[in-house]
Amino acid sequence: MSSPPSMPPLRSSGEPPLALVFGGSGQIGRPLLARLPAAGWRVLALSREPQPELPGVEWRRGELAATGPLPAAVETILSCGPLDGFAQWFARSAPQCGRVVAFGSTSVEVKQDSTDPAERDVAGRLRAAEEQLFAAAAARGVGATVLRPTLVYGAGRDATLTRIAALARRLHGFALPGDARGLRQPVHVDDLADAAMACLDAPATHGRAYAVPGGETLPYREMVARVLAALPGTPRLWTLPPALFRALLAPARMAGLAAGFSDAALARMRQDLAFDDAPARRDFGYAPRAFRPDAAMLTPPA
Repeated sequence: MSSPPSMPPLRSSGEPPLALVFGGSGQIGRPLLARLPAAGWRVLALSREPQPELPGVEWRRGELAATGPLPAAVETILSCGPLDGFAQWFARSAPQCGRVVAFGSTSVEVKQDSTDPAERDVAGRLRAAEEQLFAAAAARGVGATVLRPTLVYGAGRDATLTRIAALARRLHGFALPGDARGLRQPVHVDDLADAAMACLDAPATHGRAYAVPGGETLPYREMVARVLAALPGTPRLWTLPPALFRALLAPARMAGLAAGFSDAALARMRQDLAFDDAPARRDFGYAPRAFRPDAAMLTPPA
């Protein structure tokens, strides 16, 4: 596939540095777009759909498969969307740049041995994407960093905690098996945006991938209990014997209440999915918050 046509660099002498951002309309991208102009960056953000104006951000219609004309050079490229598509685009047709920060996922480790073939495929694609990105960046002399979030929340757009909150509102409660004690580290979108900003000026992060978990490690049941406590009316948490929970899961799936909730996901409730944030703290001062959600963090945007 041929490279898209290039435009002359958008920066002239004395102008602020230029950041090219993919996934800026997503749950991590939005807080990142608020931080970049405040830190002195000009921002060029691509989106498939029209977006509301943001100070210091120029939106362009485009996507990784068809970006349209881009500057011949930018100071940095940030990706908050799917890592596999971004890695392929970067290896194929990225403009000249000195720095890349891209978000991946801890699923690269969590799902590599899953009993679900689709989940193993996700892990494999993430691993291949990281390898492709680092190889292409090294060949060009570009400092690339991959950030691997754990369970993301905070914008009401995640597929786990916001979904739990929605079901709890609908059913006035939420059920868990009694053995749902695996450890979790929910991470707020603002902390992830701060992590990406910190990496931009941290040479120690070049060529490395980092786990970026939340600032508190807690059992799955306690995590869900805090979600319910944050909601109006404080829906009840029901703890069921594991065998009873499994027996009720099939009709719940048929009713659409547990659609997409696989046996592999059920098994993970018992697994500790905790990651070491010491390298991130050491190399770019990562300091995530404890898990204290409120209702707004768990409510989809209007």
